[in-house]
Parts: sequence; C-alpha cells; structure tokens
Amino acid sequence: MAVDSAISSPLGPPACEKDAKALQFIEETTRNADAVQERVLAEILSRNAETEYLKRFKLHGATDRDTFKSVIPMITYEDLQPEIQRIANGDRSPILSAHPISEFLTSSGTSAGERKLMPTIQEELDRRQLLYSLLMPVMNLYVPGLDKGKGLYFLFVKAESKTPGGLLARPVLTSYYKSDHFKTRPYDPYNVQTSPNEAILCADSFQSMYSQMLCGLVERHQVLRLGAVFASGLLRAIRFLQLNWTQLAHDIRTGTVNPKITDPGIKDCLARILKPQPELADFIAKECSEDNWEGIITRIWPNTKYLDVIVTGAMAQYIPTLDHYSGGLPLACTMYASSECYFGLNLNPMCKPSEVSYTIMPNMAYFEFLPHEPNSACSTRGSAPKLVDLVDVEVGKEYELVITTYAGLYRYRVGDILRVTGFHNSAPQFHFVRRKNVLLSIDSDKTDEAELQKAMENASEILRNFNTSVVEYTSYADTTTIPGHYVIYWELLVKDPANSPSHEVLNRCCLAMEETLNSVYRQGRVADNSIGPLEIRVVKNGTFEELMDYAISRGASINQYKVPRCVNFTPIMELLDSRVVSAHFSPALPRWTPERRR
Repeated sequence: MAVDSAISSPLGPPACEKDAKALQFIEETTRNADAVQERVLAEILSRNAETEYLKRFKLHGATDRDTFKSVIPMITYEDLQPEIQRIANGDRSPILSAHPISEFLTSSGTSAGERKLMPTIQEELDRRQLLYSLLMPVMNLYVPGLDKGKGLYFLFVKAESKTPGGLLARPVLTSYYKSDHFKTRPYDPYNVQTSPNEAILCADSFQSMYSQMLCGLVERHQVLRLGAVFASGLLRAIRFLQLNWTQLAHDIRTGTVNPKITDPGIKDCLARILKPQPELADFIAKECSEDNWEGIITRIWPNTKYLDVIVTGAMAQYIPTLDHYSGGLPLACTMYASSECYFGLNLNPMCKPSEVSYTIMPNMAYFEFLPHEPNSACSTRGSAPKLVDLVDVEVGKEYELVITTYAGLYRYRVGDILRVTGFHNSAPQFHFVRRKNVLLSIDSDKTDEAELQKAMENASEILRNFNTSVVEYTSYADTTTIPGHYVIYWELLVKDPANSPSHEVLNRCCLAMEETLNSVYRQGRVADNSIGPLEIRVVKNGTFEELMDYAISRGASINQYKVPRCVNFTPIMELLDSRVVSAHFSPALPRWTPERRR
C-alpha cells in the first residue's frame, strides 16, 4: 500500500497509513519528551490530589516538579506494603489513586524472591495497548512482507486469585490477554497469529501449549515469525515439541484431536482447522525423529524471518541455545515492560541482542533516574540522593529507574539498573543491565547477577571447544561446608557425545568462573580462606523443565517465569540435587594480589 510521502517518518518509510500515524506519534512524543513528562506528572498529581498518600506529604494540590520532588520521598515496595495490604483487604477509599483500583498485577515470582502486588486502574490497559500498537509499525520498517503470513506466538494465561477484599490478583499479561483490548482486537494483516484466542486463554498449560503447537504445525508455511514473552518460553515450546511430536503428528495424520484436549472452546477451534494431512504428518515425524535438532525451527517453519523474544538481562544466556535450534535467526527484542508500568520500545528491533536499547516513551509514566555507582559502597540514606529527569540523563552512565504512575505509585524504585546508550530525539535510550539485587554471598563477598552471567560466559568459552553449551543454570551459596562455597548447577547441551567435555575440563570451567568473579571473592579464596572452591554440579537434561513445572504448580506465571539465578528453597534444592550426574571443583586458586582491586 503506497503511503503519502507527506506523512513519512524520520524512522523510515511506513508500510501503510496506519503505521505512518504510529511512527508520527513516536516522533512527536520523543521530540517533546520534557513537555510530555511535565504534563504527565501534572495529570497524575492533579487527579490524585485528594488521595490519602499525597495528602500525607502535604502537597496541597501542587502539580509542579519542584514541589513534588521536595516533599514526596523515594520509596520501595516494602514502604508501600501497608497501603497495598489495606487495598487488598477491601479498603476502597482513595488511598493511592483517585480512580478505583481495578485489580492487582503480580510481579514475577522470581523477581526479588516474592510475588509483589502492584495496584492498577482500568485505564492502564489503554496505555499498554497504545505501546503494543507501536511495535509492528516499527518492525515493519525492518522486515517487509509480514502482512503476507502469520506469527506463531506461544502465549499463556495464569489462573488468577483474589485478595481478601475481592480484587483479582494476576500477572500483567493474563490481565491483558483476558481484556477486550486483546480478545476483540481489530484485524490487522501485519499482526495475525496462528494461535486462536481459545488456546491462549485456556488456563491448562498442557492444553494451551498443545493446541498452539498444533495450529502452528498445521500452518507451518504461513508462519513468518516465532515468539514468546521470554526466550525461555520459546525453548520450553521446542522441548514440548520434542516430547509430544508423536501425538501431534497422529492428530494431523487423522484429523482428530488428542483426547487429553478437553476444553470445549479449543476442541471446537481445532475441529474447524484440522483435516487429515498424512503428508504433513510424515514430514513432522521425519524431522522430529532425528537425533539432531539443530535448525529445527527453520526446518519445520521454513519461512521464519526472526524470533520475537526477550533475550536481554538474565535471558541473554539462552542465545546460544536459540541459535542452535533456529540456525542463527535474528532475535528481536521489541519492548521493555514490567508489572509496575510499560516503559518503552526498541526502535531498532533487528539489532544484535548485545546492542538492544529501549527508548523510553515519556507518555507512559513520570520517570526519574537514581544515579547508580556500581563500585560505590554509599547508601542512599543520609544525604538525599538527587534524582535526574528523563531528558537529563547522561550517555554512558547507569541509573536505577524510579517511576510515578497514574495508578498510584509515587517515586517508586523499580529495581532495574539501566545504562544510557543514546537518545532518539530528546528521549533517552537504555540498555537493560540487571535487576538490582545481590545473588550470592558467603562472607564479605557480594556477587550479583551480571557478575555471575559474565563468569558463566567465560566458562562457556571452554565448552565451545567441545561443541557443548550451557542450556540453563542456577546457583546456591552453600554454607553447610566450612568454609562455604558457591555451587553452580548446569544443564548441558552436548552436540557431539563423542567429544563431550571431560571431568578435568569441567574442573577448569570452575576455575574460569572464579577468575572472572570480583576481587573481594578472590581475596576470600586466596588470602582469607573464607570461601571454598567453586563447585559445578551437572544435572540431567530436563531438570530445569521440572523446576519450571514445580514453580508453576506453586502459582508462578508461565508467561513471566524466569529461572531463578540463585536458589535457597529446600524443595528446589532437593529436586536439583536429586538430578546431579557429576560434580566438579575448581582445581586451583584464582589469581589475586592486593593491588588488583577491580
């Protein structure tokens, strides 16, 4: 469809008139970022002026930034817990928001170790939908022809719970998928999916996954992109295909539905699309029965142009496995969001995963940034930290994200550490660095997720010589030994069993990890003898699948589940230890001298 050049965008030529309007919105909003931020804060403060929380700090109806910053403190979830608990228990007075709290959005079960309840209001769905509506117009700039096929996206809902006061509590994606915004979304030729709503909205994860996979197989030539929320979700789908291809091929061969599919809505949907296709069934059986699954995605879905998954932060360690199964297809990270707020989008979604930067959309909330000094031991207590406005952040510096939302979070610390990589117009672009939490500590050492990931990558270099990669990992600070030591659980993908890494090689991996860890850790190992040799425990294939199943059985969301990078819950420890096939220890001390203070 030709688009009038008068409404073309600096981002690139839009695919259609609808895209042109979306790209124009991005341009206008980012060009006027500071004015938009000023307006957003004024709207939030004026509408919520009579709330108990704002009156407590004597804002007296002021809506300007200076007054707001001088009287409203920066807070964490723990600071807000009493108010959240009152709302959860049924108090409907305007505590945080003048608009009624419509539900609670539960954070990921493995973010900071507990499921937090984030209050939200009905109109937030409009804001989330607005950000979703910008994703495909941007993607269409980079990948032409997406209107000629479909997307195979593995999307899931979680059965929601209710608070004592009767409010729903559920993950943000479950809230969105169950909303009319999603269920009655208008037809968009650039965003057609193979999965019917009935399959996505089924709370039974087996039936949902089975039917979504079946639809994707039947329409395999139509599929132009595969996706899930996180990289781990897409790998879970591939694992599901490995375990269930026989039954899936049977259904395709006979045009009948697996008797385990009992959901009436799904059965009706599948009955409409299924017909006996023996040739397709033979093809699937042939491809899936082979031992080598390298490139399986492009073998089964040959027209796939990219994978749409989050591979930033902790998800980065899935990249080698995704490359193995996809034959190196591009990995697109499209947006940055959380239960608290949707933040922004990637304006260059086909960039390398290591180069992903998200442009904050200034209309989503009021954003401030707490300068983060990685090597500073200073606390934020004492002298009040100076928060930086959205347009005033500096390229190359790291910040902790602080938000003020329409739903009633005021100067709330999200816990994400971001590094400024540049600007689009006057809106900054950020690389997601990590969640702000220490993972491992034995003595005075403190190892965070980014350090552990870097150590993992260093050890993985050794495995490459043996055509082996780490599929999944987690860690544990074992203090039952004296001295205590770090335990790393590895699940390996050995692509050439005849050349698998030996016991000695895996011992070297332990030392390689230690060499990468910070100087405080290495001092503890070498000089203080306060930390024992690092241990790697290799577990059976499928162990982390069991770990996910266990977490889901305890209420975690399949969409938001992330493998915890550190574990200390006894049943999880017992599950992991029962699957260990070999244990390996660092064979020597890492290098350390008093002068090396990195």
